[in-house]
This record gives sequence, structure tokens and C-alpha cells, in this order.
Amino acid sequence: MAKYLLLKHYRGAPAPVNDVPMDRWTPEEISAHMQYMSDFAARLEETGEFVDGQALAPEGMWVQYGGKDRPPVTDGPFAETKDLIAGWMVIDVDSRERAVELAGELSAAPGAGGRPIHEWLEVRPFLTAPPTVTE
Repeated sequence: MAKYLLLKHYRGAPAPVNDVPMDRWTPEEISAHMQYMSDFAARLEETGEFVDGQALAPEGMWVQYGGKDRPPVTDGPFAETKDLIAGWMVIDVDSRERAVELAGELSAAPGAGGRPIHEWLEVRPFLTAPPTVTE
């Protein structure tokens, strides 16, 4: 089994097919989307492939070490101009192909008009061993 992180982007990825921002969806469309996500996670819990997942608020900021005895440096919040991650899901699957299959299915979550979003999801494997350094 290998763990993968599925990242849902509001911005920063290629535009989805059903490219209507969530803030323009009706309450019913938002509910249908959230129910799809919940049902998807529940099904993966049954197969043992679901590890964790969470939706994220649009607010956020970048933080960087400011130097010895100095406060951290922050940039933001500038959600309207930065890549914005909407949420994430961790899955534990038998293969890369299964991770891609599940990401494709998750991409079909309904959006505006109840039509699938066809959003792009970033699929990232967990690092299982430290990188090998050769000189």
C-alpha cells in the first residue's frame, strides 16, 4: 500500500470544465458537492483506502523564518492572488494507477448546475524514504 495526497485547488491548476466559482453556486449546489465528497470518503473508508481529508477555509498566509531573534515573516492573507487549496484527502492504495483512478472519480464532484466540475486534482505520493544523495 502507498499513501497519496489528493489536493483540490480553487486556483493554481488548469481551469476545470465546469468553471463556475463556488461562491456563485446555490446552497443546493454546495450541499450536493459536499455530499458527493462525503459519500466518496465513506466508500473509501469501507475499502480501507481512506486515511483522512479536510476542506480548507480560503483564508491563509505564507510564513517564513525571519532570522535569529526575529519574528517570522508573513505574506498575506492575499487569497485572491495566490494558489488556493480548497481541501485535501489522503488515500492508501495498492498502486499509482488506483490513486489516479480515484482522483479522476473525485474530479467528477458536482458543481454549478449539478454538472461534474472535471476539476484538476494534484496527486502526490508520500515520500517513503529519504532521497539518496550521490556525489
